[in-house]
Amino acid sequence: MTTRCFDTYYAAVHFVGFRTDAQYSAAVRVFGKPDFIHSYHDLRSYGDIDFDNDLIVYGDKGNTYPDPLYSDQDCTRF
Repeated sequence: MTTRCFDTYYAAVHFVGFRTDAQYSAAVRVFGKPDFIHSYHDLRSYGDIDFDNDLIVYGDKGNTYPDPLYSDQDCTRF
C-alpha cells in the first residue's frame, strides 16, 4: 500500500519503539496505520525497511541507531 504524507508517497510506514496506546494513536492520526510495527530498532528490521522509499516513525523508545542487545538472529541461539 502506498501512503501519502506531507506531499510525498511512501511504499510502507514503519512504527519503531512505540510503548503506549496514546503514542500509537497520535502517530496513526498523523501518519496513518503502519504497515510494520517494530518493538525495537534492530538489525533484523532492516530486512523489512527500504530506506529509500519507506517512512519510519520513531516512538519514545525508538532510536535512530540499532540497539545491539536486539540485533542478533535469535534462531542461531538454539
